[in-house]
Amino acid sequence: MRTIYSIVFITLFFIGCGDKKEKSLEDIIASKDLKEIRQKKSELDAKISEISEKVKQLNTEIEKLDTLKRVPLITTLKVKNEIFTHYLELQGNVKTKQNVLIYPEMPGTLERVFVTEGQKVKKGQILAKIDDGGMAQQVAQLEATTALAKTTYERQKRLWEQKIGSEIQFLQTKTNYEAQKSTLAQLKKQLAKATIRAPFSGIIDEIIKNQGNIVAPGPGSEIFRIVNLGNMYIEADVPETYINAISKGKAVAIQFPVLGKTINTQVRQTGNFINPANRTFKVEIGIPNQDRSIKPNLTAKLKINDYTSSDAILIPQSIISENAKGEQYVYVVENIKNSIGVAKQTVVKTGKTQGDIIEVLAGVSVGDQLIEAGARTVKDGQEVKISE
Repeated sequence: MRTIYSIVFITLFFIGCGDKKEKSLEDIIASKDLKEIRQKKSELDAKISEISEKVKQLNTEIEKLDTLKRVPLITTLKVKNEIFTHYLELQGNVKTKQNVLIYPEMPGTLERVFVTEGQKVKKGQILAKIDDGGMAQQVAQLEATTALAKTTYERQKRLWEQKIGSEIQFLQTKTNYEAQKSTLAQLKKQLAKATIRAPFSGIIDEIIKNQGNIVAPGPGSEIFRIVNLGNMYIEADVPETYINAISKGKAVAIQFPVLGKTINTQVRQTGNFINPANRTFKVEIGIPNQDRSIKPNLTAKLKINDYTSSDAILIPQSIISENAKGEQYVYVVENIKNSIGVAKQTVVKTGKTQGDIIEVLAGVSVGDQLIEAGARTVKDGQEVKISE
């Protein structure tokens, strides 16, 4: 019986010891015992390290076993050769060399005006007439005396050929006739100045002096403005750096924003002088203007072809990045298998740009697959999946 009591006592003792609970975190903090608090922290730190190591091992194993792991989804573009045409963009004004003011060549009253504003005229057509002050009558009189001098000379010449008369008489009639003829030609030339003619075919843009006005040669006596809209051109200043790239015959696209039209033409002349003030040279571009819609001083935007490559590599500027060294780079997808590949950072050398397209001179080859969508989010050596 005593033995049974001993066994029960020992059992109850161990049960009591087993029921002893570990202090909670709140109890340890409430105890304000620094040593005990530090000890608890050390225990928790040890457990955290142990758990982190186990998680790391699990992740490593998952990477090995998971065939459906997530990789960045990207799109690619295949590098190929293309024709690249680069244009220099400038601004210019429309001009014409046949836009002139017509002045009188002799003083007098503007007797008649034979044209109206807006009228088309041909080269040599009479536009107006100035009162000649009796010069026409003088010409008529001189024509009569010249005709008489000619008849006298011809008769005296026949007599002289027959050895009749003196040589001095023959020479006098000859000299008189030639002098009369010269005076008549000079007077006719002077009389012709009373008639104002069109210097070229065009349109009478403005009549400045009216019939009855007194006119005279010199500034302020303009009578007409005549314009020919068929022979138009644009003059533009080109930076000297393009002196070897832009020459006669280069293609030009001319846009007229006001008219909403574009014309394709060519450079017809390049200047041979560099302006020291702005380091530019001039180019002249002819404009076909059959419908006469283009007017002098109209603003135009020019696109001059300064570079063309038949086998250029062109890519969007948006996929190019720059590293800390200032080098430009793109991502090339390598080792592609089942739409999975590896992104490789590749430094490139670029050339001219046109809009959002840039030419690549070195760094990639025809057939390479460059990352397009997603180029800014991947890293060198990272696995990527190509979207199909």
